[in-house]
Amino acid sequence: MKYFYITAALATASVKICAQQRLSGEVIGENRHKLTNARISIENKENTYNTTSQDGNFTITDIKSGNYEVKVNADSYDEYTEHIAIDSTSQSRKFIFHLFKVGNIQEVEITGRASKKYYSDYSFSATKIGVQNKDIPFSISTVSKELINDCQAYQLGDAVKLASSVTPVSYYNQFSIRGIAQNEEGTIINGMRTRQYYFMQPITTNLEKIEVIKGPASAVLSSVDPGGSIVLVTKKPLKTPGREISMSVGSFSTIRSSLDFTGPLNQDKTLLYRFNAAYSEAKSFRDIQSQKAILISPSFSFIPNDRTAVNVEMIYNDLNGKIDRGQPIFGAVAGVTDLNSTPISFNLGAVNDYFKSKELIIMSNFTHRITDKLSINASYMKQTWKEDLQEHRTTNTFGVDSNNKAIPTLAGMQMVQRNQFWNTDNFNAYMVFNVKSGPLEHKILAGYDVISTHKYKGGAQNTARGYLLTNGKTASSYDPQNAGAYQMVTINGITMPKPNVEHFNLADPTYAIKNPEEYVFSKAALPAALIRSNGIYIQDQIKWHRFNLFLSLRQEWFQDITHYKENNEVTVKDTKLIPRIGVTYNVNDHINVYASYIEGFQPQPNTASLAAVAIPEGRAFEPLKSKSQEIGMKADFFNKKLHVDFAVYEITQRNILLNANDPSEPDRLVTRGEERSRGFEMDIIGNILPEWQVFASYGYNDARIINDVNPELVGARKQNTPFHSANIWQKYSFEKTSFLRDIAIGFGVQYSGNKVPMYNRSFLVPEYTIFDAAIYYTPKQGPLKISLNINNLFNTTYWLGAQNYLRLFPGAPRNAVLTAVYKF
Repeated sequence: MKYFYITAALATASVKICAQQRLSGEVIGENRHKLTNARISIENKENTYNTTSQDGNFTITDIKSGNYEVKVNADSYDEYTEHIAIDSTSQSRKFIFHLFKVGNIQEVEITGRASKKYYSDYSFSATKIGVQNKDIPFSISTVSKELINDCQAYQLGDAVKLASSVTPVSYYNQFSIRGIAQNEEGTIINGMRTRQYYFMQPITTNLEKIEVIKGPASAVLSSVDPGGSIVLVTKKPLKTPGREISMSVGSFSTIRSSLDFTGPLNQDKTLLYRFNAAYSEAKSFRDIQSQKAILISPSFSFIPNDRTAVNVEMIYNDLNGKIDRGQPIFGAVAGVTDLNSTPISFNLGAVNDYFKSKELIIMSNFTHRITDKLSINASYMKQTWKEDLQEHRTTNTFGVDSNNKAIPTLAGMQMVQRNQFWNTDNFNAYMVFNVKSGPLEHKILAGYDVISTHKYKGGAQNTARGYLLTNGKTASSYDPQNAGAYQMVTINGITMPKPNVEHFNLADPTYAIKNPEEYVFSKAALPAALIRSNGIYIQDQIKWHRFNLFLSLRQEWFQDITHYKENNEVTVKDTKLIPRIGVTYNVNDHINVYASYIEGFQPQPNTASLAAVAIPEGRAFEPLKSKSQEIGMKADFFNKKLHVDFAVYEITQRNILLNANDPSEPDRLVTRGEERSRGFEMDIIGNILPEWQVFASYGYNDARIINDVNPELVGARKQNTPFHSANIWQKYSFEKTSFLRDIAIGFGVQYSGNKVPMYNRSFLVPEYTIFDAAIYYTPKQGPLKISLNINNLFNTTYWLGAQNYLRLFPGAPRNAVLTAVYKF
């Protein structure tokens, strides 16, 4: 009898293990009407099932239990993607898949979208409403979270460099976009500008994608850089539960860990959450450099119905490390200087230097569709940022002897201590009207936004530099005609004026703990300031047959109050009417061509300098003004598997703010008259084969100085801008029938042409080509993924950019990162 029970138990277990499940439900579109002939596909690594909806309903039977990805497609609708679990409870559930019309996506990005593609079909930031990228009449390069993960692009610069015409030029959050260096500090998150100094680049763990909106976008984003704007789009909650933990180890004592949890908080899936967190610490190939980073980012979305949605999100960034000012070289001789005269690890500084940056952001979004033709949207962001800095860095000059002759083995040094606190409030509200007038379909957007940054009283900066005088004071430079006024010292048999901060010996570098009490500081308060920019804007997207016309107009008001709420307040005001016009023509179902004209306006406040310099009465700097003209093509090939974007552009900008590069006044700023940037770029993204995914970009840029106070610079190349740049990343996943089906491989190439340094034209930063590779192991038996990324595979020595002989920014030598991701 016992054998009967055993047999029955085994049979029952066998039936349970091999049980076939059923998936049924309906596909709905606008106004919740059912969609017929929608294509439903569910698949995982072992199985694929397909069907179509009949009268909006569908049923798939005989499905093996497991985790699946669902894709739903219907003509004229955006693809719907979701991850679901099929088990014994699925038979009693009715699944409802809600599709949105192409170009009529949710107007504020409230919920996330599950995807495995390198390509992003839509953008909210570029027009403030959800629009298909192919219908937008200017170039947008997108780096998706899938590409970020596959490349292990942990910091912002590692990810952004993949986009066309985007070139990192230093270790800071500083990039050249279409030949134009960023002028505005801070970055844009979910379409809203922040204000802070990213001397250490933020990490990308909480990002859904990074959009580079090319050209000035002042008509919708306010006060943005003429070359382009980098917009960070954060991960939003998903309706499908998902949890993953990632851990990495790598070269330079790198340790990282992150988690990403998401899903519904109630049975109706009207309340969703997402929680991202990350911790990392690493040394560097650069001497005495290190960094620790903590990121915490929870978000919640409340979607009670298909008309109303609310999202609340927090981002906490804590960065702790040292500012890396680059590699110095000595013995510099114009035209013959060897950039390898010092190792790329060579760094100036002190062991006890530090840079601490704490940032807290609270964001909220609200959208409500009043009727099918009218909706309202509102967003608010509160950001606080605190800086605590102590650093030793070069004065960009060499030490001098008693005859004022430069000593090329001694780098002049200074020490800076700085503390400050900024608060930023950013509010944006607009209404969207959908109107039809005869054959014309209008989507009219009208709104108001304001960004207000308050730099609080109590900020201060101490600076020690120059040479010591016999009276105990300091002088910024040495005057041999008055040598008796200086304290003198003899080093290695050379008599020289005694520096306030000891010169760094490039020939015999030593790193020590420095004592700030030994220096003579000039002490200054950083003046309190209020910087406010606000505007009203209107945008009309007009659709007529195969044409999409975008018309935008913004009235901007700007106010900069220095010495805010003090007796000596200095106020600067600016106003500007900013137009933008663009048209897209749908040649056929696969190809769109476009043209656009955009103007940019970026006020430059009196407080533009980091240093505590004297504030002038009235306006210090004229606003940065720009114009952009662009034509291009956006095309889909091979049944939308491969996307190709091509653009030709010209951008001019006037009143460019630059450091004067004057050793006697190292913090003085000047403006350049005009610069022009011309070029073309191309992006190819998608699947060459189902198993072969590619992301490729190329940019040609000819950026020139058109007008400058120095006539010798007229017609010269712009600094830190290559003529050519290119990136390719491709990933191949072996077929399911292959014995290598658990394996995928990645391979990348990066190229950048030579560059002119920022402050010295006597040498060129050489061109470089580097190769990256990766291997991925994802066993079908479990939810684990292991990847090994090797960067700079052939250990090439190269430089991202340079400022002068004492500040070159070398790229990292060969390094590796091993990452394990567990999903449950």
